[in-house]
Amino acid sequence: MALSVAATTYLHRLSALLFAMALTASFAAAEGTTKGTDYVRVGPDQMHQLEIVKVKPHAFLDQRLAIGQIAFNEDASTVVLTPFSGRATRLIAKVGDQVRRGDPLLEIDSPEQVPPQNEFIAAQAARNKARSQLNLAQIAEKRVRDLYEGKAAPFKELQQAEAQLAAAESDMRSTDTAFEAARIRLRILGRTDAEISDLEQNGTISRVTRITAPIDGTVISRKVGPGQYVKADSGDALYTIADLSTMWLKAQIFEQDIAFVRIGQEIEARVAAAPNRTFKARIANISSASDLTTRRVMVRSEIGNPDGLLKSDMFASFRIGSEQPSATPAVPTDAVIREGDVATVWVETEPMLFKRRVVDIGIQQNGLTQIRRGLDVGEQVVARGAIFVDNEWRQ
Repeated sequence: MALSVAATTYLHRLSALLFAMALTASFAAAEGTTKGTDYVRVGPDQMHQLEIVKVKPHAFLDQRLAIGQIAFNEDASTVVLTPFSGRATRLIAKVGDQVRRGDPLLEIDSPEQVPPQNEFIAAQAARNKARSQLNLAQIAEKRVRDLYEGKAAPFKELQQAEAQLAAAESDMRSTDTAFEAARIRLRILGRTDAEISDLEQNGTISRVTRITAPIDGTVISRKVGPGQYVKADSGDALYTIADLSTMWLKAQIFEQDIAFVRIGQEIEARVAAAPNRTFKARIANISSASDLTTRRVMVRSEIGNPDGLLKSDMFASFRIGSEQPSATPAVPTDAVIREGDVATVWVETEPMLFKRRVVDIGIQQNGLTQIRRGLDVGEQVVARGAIFVDNEWRQ
């Protein structure tokens, strides 16, 4: 059974404490221990209880930690509003339903649907009348032209016929435009092409209209009930639909870390629902403003979610790392003695003689500490037992 991080840390500290007690007692009983201003010499009995390690190069991944959450991909989600006021008479789609673009979501009974349909029918009638007038004008113009060419009609009559034909053609264009505008308005109000075609052919007016899905996706919320009156100018969403095949990772980065973050950089996320799984993505957006309360900057990534494991508003922990880690001197973290802002190590300068040295430390990863300045690769330092060598020097 795997131990938790807290349990593992506790056991590690308990082990270190027991070792400390034993080693301290050993040093207290030693007769061969001597010390100076910045060195300690130990006896053979104590030497074998210390762990001496060589400073080695290690490629540290410069990482920044952050917290945040999972969110819907706003580029693949939308709210559904009503373009007219009315009463919801039938709710078709439910939360969790998979819908395709054009699938019906609900039906609304609205008196606002009647005038646009009447306008469509009137525009259709005007267009039909204009078409008839155009046909008559074309026939009349042809007849007069034939007579004129046979010298049986004066040129003035031909001019009149041509003017009437031009006027009829202009009326035809105007009524065509008005008819198409009326059709477009019906589409805006939610009428399907099939419903508009039925209205055009049969003239049947209906107050009930279906609101359809504008995109493919999953219904993630519904905020309308049976019989509820909805208003076009309220701005209230009836449904929200999202494509859950991708999600957004929203990490909150400390202000002091934002200089190390850039677009395209890899980011890793973990969620409690899958503790042994790491979700990897690349940063797509860095907010241009910092949160005034938390003093953090939002960094966003997009990640695939084919199995649907990631849910909106899940808490997530993030790790952002450099893609080109550099090798620097490294020692076990136990070798570093920290006192306030000062870090020191004990360097073995000759057998059983250890010299105290101040070092500049950097990243800590996997039990190792990066040494930026103060140690060279190949030098030997005390790892296990360093704190007790330090205590002996201070006594």
